[in-house]
Amino acid sequence: MKFSVGDIVTMKKPHPCGTNEWEVLRVGVDFRLKCRNCGHLIMIPRTKFEKSVKKVLFSAEQEENTETGI
Repeated sequence: MKFSVGDIVTMKKPHPCGTNEWEVLRVGVDFRLKCRNCGHLIMIPRTKFEKSVKKVLFSAEQEENTETGI
């Protein structure tokens, strides 16, 4: 699965603040994520991130294609 900066993803396990929605801030070998509820920032390895993602709620790549008309 391909991820990009700006994606909103749902993780399998919730954050201690109660939400399981995260915004992708950095993509690479490590992913930097921001909690959508409390704003907590974390970095996790790509392998762990890919196993933990349940679904993509909002794709920044699709939004970009919609705006440009592609």
